[in-house]
This record gives sequence, C-alpha cells and structure tokens, in this order.
Amino acid sequence: MMDGKGKEEKKNSIAIDTGKIESIGEYRCPEDLYQGLIMRVRKYHPSDDISLIEKAYEVARNAHEGQLRKSGEPYIIHPLYVSSILADLELDKETIAAGLLHDVVEDTVLTRQQIEEQFGADVARLVDGVTKLKKLKLSGDYGDRTQVQQEMQARNLRKMFLAMAKDIRVILIKLADRLHNMRTMEFMPLEKQQRISQETLDIYAPIADRLGISKIKVELDDLSLKYLYPDVYFDLVTQVAQRKSERERYVQEIAAQIKEHLKEAGIKGEVDGRVKHFFSIYRKMVNQNKSLEEIYDLFAVRVIVETIRDCYAVLGTIHEMYKPIPGRFKDYIAMPKANMYQSLHTTLIGPSGQPFEIQIRTYEMHKAAEYGIAAHWKYKEAGSSQKVEKTREEEKLTWLRQILEWQQDMSDNREFMDLLKSDLNLFSDDVYCFTPRGEVKNLPAGSTPIDFAYAIHTAVGNRMVGAKVNDKIVNIDYVIRNGDRIEILTSASSKGPSMDWLTIAKSASTRNKINQWFKKENKEENITRGRELIQSYAKTHSLPLQKLLKPEYQSFILKKYGFRDWDALLAAIGHGGIKEGQIMNKLSDLYQEDHRKQLSEEEIISQIQNSQQHVRGGHGAGSVIIKGVDGVSIRFSKCCNPVPGDPIVGFITRGRGVSIHRSDCSNVANISPEEADRLIEVSWTEESMQDKEEGFLAEIKIYARDRSGLLNELTRVFSEKDISILRISSATNRQGIATLVLGFEVKSREELHEITMRLQAVRDVQAIKRTNG
Repeated sequence: MMDGKGKEEKKNSIAIDTGKIESIGEYRCPEDLYQGLIMRVRKYHPSDDISLIEKAYEVARNAHEGQLRKSGEPYIIHPLYVSSILADLELDKETIAAGLLHDVVEDTVLTRQQIEEQFGADVARLVDGVTKLKKLKLSGDYGDRTQVQQEMQARNLRKMFLAMAKDIRVILIKLADRLHNMRTMEFMPLEKQQRISQETLDIYAPIADRLGISKIKVELDDLSLKYLYPDVYFDLVTQVAQRKSERERYVQEIAAQIKEHLKEAGIKGEVDGRVKHFFSIYRKMVNQNKSLEEIYDLFAVRVIVETIRDCYAVLGTIHEMYKPIPGRFKDYIAMPKANMYQSLHTTLIGPSGQPFEIQIRTYEMHKAAEYGIAAHWKYKEAGSSQKVEKTREEEKLTWLRQILEWQQDMSDNREFMDLLKSDLNLFSDDVYCFTPRGEVKNLPAGSTPIDFAYAIHTAVGNRMVGAKVNDKIVNIDYVIRNGDRIEILTSASSKGPSMDWLTIAKSASTRNKINQWFKKENKEENITRGRELIQSYAKTHSLPLQKLLKPEYQSFILKKYGFRDWDALLAAIGHGGIKEGQIMNKLSDLYQEDHRKQLSEEEIISQIQNSQQHVRGGHGAGSVIIKGVDGVSIRFSKCCNPVPGDPIVGFITRGRGVSIHRSDCSNVANISPEEADRLIEVSWTEESMQDKEEGFLAEIKIYARDRSGLLNELTRVFSEKDISILRISSATNRQGIATLVLGFEVKSREELHEITMRLQAVRDVQAIKRTNG
C-alpha cells in the first residue's frame, strides 16, 4: 500500500497521456482562459460574431464575483473550463454560452427569467435543464441502498432522461461539468471523491459511451479509477511508464513500416499509435485475471484515410505485412456499434512477436468516434442568430428513444432502474446477425432468437413459435453467434410469450416488451389478484383494511412507489413486481402515525426520570435495562442489530415503544437536534452477558474478490460453529469484487468477533464490517 506522500510523488513524476480532450492550457488567469476559449470557437464556427459568448462571460464573471472553488481559484475558472470542453466538442454558441452560465441560477442571485431576457429562451432552457440535473441525487451503489433511496435514485434518473429528450445539449453540458469536476477532485474530501467517482462510473461514463463521445468517456473512466482505487491506478501508471520509451519505439517502428507500405500502395492517410487508457487495461486485468505483462494489446495503431474503400485497401495491405490473429478481426464499418461507432479492428503479430491492435477508419468516422453525437451539429446563418441543424442525431438517439418508451410503459420506478442499469452495462460485447433478407441486427452478446424476434418488431416477438438459424430449426434458448442468419417462425394463433422467456432473453429491451405484454394481457386478472393478496394480508395480520385505504394514504403510496393509479399498483402486486406486505406495512405505519397516543415532551421526560426497570416485550427484550416508561415495549433496531456487549442507546419512538441501537449506529449519529431528547440511557443486564442460550441477530458485510468456491468456504465457518445463516444476499461489481450480506444469530459480541476473525482468514476476503444504519 502507498501512503499519501508516495502517491503525490508519483503524480508529480509521471506524465502519461490519458487521451483527455485537448484543453486550452493550465491557466489560472480567467482572462487568459476566456481568450483561449474564443480562439477555439473561432477555429470551427463559421460566424465571427461572438457577442453572445462575450456577454455570457461578462454576466457569469460578475455573478460569481468573490466566489472561490475548493482549490482557492476564482469560481469563474470552472464555467470557463466547462465551456472550453464544449468548444472542444465544437458545439454551437448557445451551448457555449449556457456552459458559462450553467451555475449562475443555483449559486448566484440571477434567475432563469433574467437569463431568458438577456440571452433568449434557448440559452435559458439549457441553463435551467442543467440546474435541475445538478439537484438530482444519483450517487451510491444501487445494491447497497435502502428501498426508499433506490426509489429516489430511479425517479431522478427518469427525470434526467426526460431532460435529455427535451434537448440533448443539456446532458452534453452536464458531461462537461462532471469532467472538469473530476479533473479537480483532488481538492474534495475522500468520501466525496469516492461517491462522485462511483456515480461517474455508473451513470455518466456509460451515457457518454452511449452517445459515442469517447473523448469524454475515456477520461471519466480513468479519473473514476484514480479516486476509487488509487493504489491500483498509480501502480498501473508506474508500470506503463516504466516501459514507455520501449513501447514508443516499437509503435513508431510499426507506424513507419505501415506508412511506407501505404505510400507504395498509393493510399493517403495518417498513422499514429497510443497506449490504451488505464481503465480499459484494468478492466482486462480483472476480467481475464491477468497481470499487466500478460495483457498483450496494451497499445493500438490507428490508420485514418479518406474513404471506406481505402479502409479495406489498408486492411489488405496490413494483412500482407503482418500475420493476423484468428478471431480478432471486427468489421464495425459494415456493422456499426449501437452508438454508431465505425472502424475496422484487427489484431496482428508484430515484427518482434509482440501482438498489437490496428484500427482503420475514415476522417469522418474518427470524428464521430471521438465526439459522438456532438460531431453531427452543423451551423447555418439565419439572420443574426445561429440555428443548429441536427443531421444524423436521430441515429444517435435511438437508444434514448428506447429509454423514453420504457418511461411511458413502466409505472414501477425500480423496474425501470433495473432495466436501465442492465442497458448501461458497458462490459457486454455485441453480436451481429442477419435477417433472411440480409439486414444486419446488432444485439447484446448472449442474445437468443427471442431477442432477435423482438428486435425486428414487438408483434413478431409476441407471435413467435420457433426459429431457424442458418436454415436449421433451433431451440429458442440458442445463443446467437456472429454471422448467423436467423428466421423467426410466427403464428397468428400464438398465445403470446411464455414467462420462461424472461429468464432466456438477454436484452433489457426484450424483457421489458415481454413484461408489458403480460401486464396488458393479464391486467384485469393481475388487478383482481393484487386486491385479493392485500385483503388476505390484512385478514391474516388483523389490519383494519378499510381504514388503511383512506385516499390520502393511497395518494402517499402512489407517489412513493411511482405508480399512476391504485389499479396500476394492484396489478404490480398481482404480477409479482411488488410485495403486498410492503404496501400494507407502509399503510399501517401511516395509520399508526395518525392515531398514536400523543404524549407531551414533558410527560416523556418526567417518566424517564421517575423509574428504572427491566422491560420485557419481545425477543431479547429482557436482556436490557432502560430508564423508560412504564409498560413500554422495546425492540432491537434492524438497522444496526445490537448484540450483548455492544455499547447501546435507546430511542423513544412515536407509538412503537423504545428501539435499541448500537451507539455507533449512523441513524443515531444523524438524529436531528429536535429528536435528541428522545435518546435515553440503556444497558445490558448481567444475565444477558452470561446467557449462552438466547441468540441475537447480527448482520455483516463481506467484501471479497469473487471466485469459484468462495461462498462455500465462507458458509463452512458458520457450519463449523453450528450457527445457522438466516439470510444472505450477494452482488458482484464490474471490478470483480463481491459484496455479501449475511444475517445470523450470535450469543455475544465476543462470539461475533470470533466468527469475523475466522471469515477474515478466508482467501480473497478483503474486508468485513457490520451493517450500521
């Protein structure tokens, strides 16, 4: 492990090209930055009129006067850099102006109305859109968040995609804003660095990739790696730098050979080489379980030519020069990626036996690959104003339109979130196949004929009864391979998709369409079943159903869980999308809150001061001595699961007695000053510290490198101690780190410590901690 000083020395001594968007320079003077911005705009924009940008700079500079960033620089530095990034993407002047003004509504006294009066509705709409995006909380590991937090994150993501649909430039400004913030993250606290970096890796880098903006995507990936795994990042930087000169000589040698052969073949073009970005290398190391020395394609040579014909001519020339590695050729020109990326990729054996990758593309393809959707914004004079003409934007926004279709189809926010995270998954390759007429279809790797059928049309998928691949009948779970020719067999008498298809389909879009069919086809049946499940739950748990279904309670539930109306909620319960107990318990909480016995603060404090007693009432309740209220019930909090020996504190709840928390519980630490006087002193009884019979629920999180047999070795620790695991859940992130949450009963803190130490000794376990509010 490396200390902070060591990391700082590395940062100062190593200069590696991360491939970030060309910046104007590391100026600290706002005027220099502004002049550099204007120079960049003039290079690509056909109009000499920069009055809009000039005015935006003046307004932003005055509005942010006296404000400083965490680095100590004038705040205006940030919007200037954001606008510089937008200028690197060659965006229109309205977007550049909005980039300069993007923080003024939130951080200064200026209003949207004032911006619209001075700069027009277009700029005001962009600034307003970015301001609203900044208020959305998207951070955190989805799997580790509470249900309420998951709901909030899902709703906020839906809002973000709606903002993107109104004007894609809103998300381009937000990406530029996030990129500059990531570049200056060193001035933020460690917790904020990691939170923002995880959000960037989960949300913003995938969006940049989906929009084809590799310039931004690559740098966001690398900066996220730098702050999430600093030791990994700087070790990688060091290892790459150690042999940098050797690799540069090798690349230059190959480039020179290719240039010579292209000249002889009469093909004009540019040839250059580069080391692949760090996150890409790290991902390969993790996914393939290899060291840096075992990753053979650390660098790539790129050839850029005039025409598509030249691309294939270059490919033939290069394959004559070097031996290609079988199975390592990809034609993204004939079959573009989902984000419209086009290029020829081939991996070859170099002169010294070292493999390397070559990418061949036209200048137009190169610009599209670097700048994505931003490469298709053109400008035309229209009087004194600039208007943007969107040429191939529709192709780029196919994915966004699909997201919007999900928005309309889904009433369940969490279902939308699951589909979105699945669709944003960057680590699945594509597979290319053909219709009987030769039309190319691009599907996620692992796709089946079901995915192919729904990619053709929803109606084709719903009427599918079988499939042929290369003229042979196959099972519907057949995994499609590159080059397969697929024919879908349909029947008008088909009863529709089967529920089994949901487990077979690979594409998130396909699963959504299947789900929508079941919801629409069986809507009345699902509503009836949902109503019956609620009635049954109320009867079993003796709940006053009619009193719980007050309109104001229903309205709260619909808003909380993101449903349009009560029938939609009942249908979701009947369909299995949400549990009836979850809804009924929340309704019951609302009812209890309205009908609880009202005790004044003076009465509570008086009763606390007047008695000290053993209080019983539930599992483990007799194990605690509290200063409390006569006849009050107690319960052990599930957020931190205290066990005998833990420092504990009591909290007087409204209507549900006293809850017992660990003293270090985050819910206790974050209690509001108004609620602080509800905390009371509690302690364990001597009997509880000596009792070897009664068990207490404990819950821990284990972080480990995922591998075969890991779960078996962990559970063996519990079986050897004759302890039953009451619940278990697991998730593995993109870096191959598994997070397992285990709930089990222990007699004391000492027993929990012993179990934890045994688990820590299991190979590949990196950390263990107790859940804590």
